[in-house]
Parts: sequence; C-alpha cells; structure tokens
Amino acid sequence: MSKTPSPCIDVCKFKRQGHCIGCSMTKAQKSLFKQLKKNKHREAFVKMLVGQQSQMGKYKHWAPKYLRKCLKKKVKPVDAVRDAA
Repeated sequence: MSKTPSPCIDVCKFKRQGHCIGCSMTKAQKSLFKQLKKNKHREAFVKMLVGQQSQMGKYKHWAPKYLRKCLKKKVKPVDAVRDAA
C-alpha cells in the first residue's frame, strides 16, 4: 500500500499569517509531514489539517485537488478529505 501523499497542492504561498493559501500548512508543518514515516501518522496529520482548514475557512478548493492527487497516486484518501469535498 502506498503512503498517504503530502497535503501540498503545489501553490506554496504563505500569505495567511504564515499559512499556505493552497493547503493551509505552515512551513514547520510541511517539514513535520516530510518526517512522518508511518502511514497512520500521515493520515492523522491530514485529518488534523482538514480541521485546521475548516477553522480557518477559504480552503474549499483544497479537497478536490487533493482527492485528484490521491487518485493519480492510487492511494485511498483519508475519509475526512472525502467528507470535506
């Protein structure tokens, strides 16, 4: 089984109080995700990120793009992402 891919959707502009306008991650969160080796930790991170996006607002564009990324990589997306889409 493939690992859960990074939540990054290749926008990478940190204009919302240090949060990316594409995925809502901070630079520290991006670095942390890269260090996560176990898939269950990666899934938990993505679930946390969906919650963060919900709190911050203006991230409705992310879930459909991330679902496409998962489909392309042939990885089952985290349920929270499907619920957000």
